Amino acid sequence: MTEDLILANATLVLPGETRTGSVKIAGGEITDIADGASVPAGAIDCEGDCVCPGLVELHTDNLERHIQPRPKVDWPHANAIIAHDAELAGTGITTVFDAMRVGSISRRESRYGAYARQLASELLELRAADALKISHFLHLRAEVCSDTLLDELNAFGDADRVGLVSLMDHTPGQRQFRDIAKLEQYVKGKHGFDDAAFQAHVAHLKDLRDTYGDVHEAEAVKAARRFGAVLASHDDTTADQVAVSARHGISLAEFPTTIEAAQACHAQGIKVMMGAPNLIRGGSHSGNVAAHELAELELLDILSSDYVPAALLMAAVQLGELWGDMARGLGTVTHAPADAVALSDRGRLETGKRADLIRFRLKAGAPVLRGVWSRGERVA
Repeated sequence: MTEDLILANATLVLPGETRTGSVKIAGGEITDIADGASVPAGAIDCEGDCVCPGLVELHTDNLERHIQPRPKVDWPHANAIIAHDAELAGTGITTVFDAMRVGSISRRESRYGAYARQLASELLELRAADALKISHFLHLRAEVCSDTLLDELNAFGDADRVGLVSLMDHTPGQRQFRDIAKLEQYVKGKHGFDDAAFQAHVAHLKDLRDTYGDVHEAEAVKAARRFGAVLASHDDTTADQVAVSARHGISLAEFPTTIEAAQACHAQGIKVMMGAPNLIRGGSHSGNVAAHELAELELLDILSSDYVPAALLMAAVQLGELWGDMARGLGTVTHAPADAVALSDRGRLETGKRADLIRFRLKAGAPVLRGVWSRGERVA
């Protein structure tokens, strides 16, 4: 049972502004928002700290990192899921779409085996047992450059909370890895391939794309419709690729790699999501367009923590400073991602919304969390 709670004397982060006020929580929902710095009896005095909706994360590889913390190390999945959940709660994320790859490569040396169905079942079992702190949905990353995508997609159904399907095409020489040298650096570092193994890997991926790519892409689009999931593109690079995305009914573009692609997305009404680590580091680790360039061009709508959960809040604050509008910056990690996946019950400080909240203050320009609530229950 959640307790009634008032967070008072806070800087409330609303969709279009920040202002001093208080938030009242009861029954896991926001029941009242009031202006002013007064602190009623029994309320928590936030001393001017920011209070905003819990962060909504649409694309994170963090769970995969927990289940395989080192190459060839398979960590017990229940422990990994619980640790992942606690880590996200500790960074202010209260809703997550856990990214799981579907579409594997059968060649043993490629080291891309199927895992999503088993992991999803384990996650959903823990959720049903009320063992998790925050709200979890599935994000299926449909790898068209594979030979098992259709079988893996068909293992999922209506009960699996699949909220997002993204079309992944990691064929060497295009999209994220137009620069083959960047792909070589990444794959050799991750899997320990030598030169011969890497060249064989590249040749096999290109062959898979030629054999299955178009069919897999079409079937992944159908699967998203079957699940009732939002469909996303990944690493669009050209206006032509964005045009294909638009024909598929895609409404969210994950990490477009060029200004051309981001501009084309906005022209088609497709929301652009970029990685928080890209923004913080000042550029892409793959050599693609920098997130801050898109922000400065008014082409960035949503942030994702990608591979560093703690980056999400930090990057949103950085965006707020870049734009001179903290409410707008934090909107890229609260109401904007919630809207993109049609979660109308969260992402805003409004009465009747879920009481997913975070409290933080800035220290030397960095956000320091002082409390996280999920459905009104303190989780960090």
